[in-house]
Amino acid sequence: MPEIDAAGLEAAILARLDDDKAQEIVLIDLKGKSPMADTMIVASGRSQRHVGALADHLLRLLKEHGLGKAKVEGLPHCDWVLIDAGDVIVHLFRPEVRTFYNIEKIWSVDSAHRTQSA
Repeated sequence: MPEIDAAGLEAAILARLDDDKAQEIVLIDLKGKSPMADTMIVASGRSQRHVGALADHLLRLLKEHGLGKAKVEGLPHCDWVLIDAGDVIVHLFRPEVRTFYNIEKIWSVDSAHRTQSA
């Protein structure tokens, strides 16, 4: 498969996560908020084994699209796996770990510290 643009990569990752029964898939648009990536995708797996399988399948997908050098953190423990595919960053969590870190709230534009006026 040829390389794809950021939107195509996003769609391919979301489809793969959906096919693999990832839970609570959330897409966070980072354009204009962070120079590190355009999109962050957060999803949960039911167990360490499920998180590991999700990560493995995504890494294979990225390799198929010419992104075989994606940076990966969190393997082999699979409580929280981060995959940095350049324009798209993917966080895969076990549910308890996701609740603990609550990274979606960090990137939320309507969190209290950003909406209160001085």
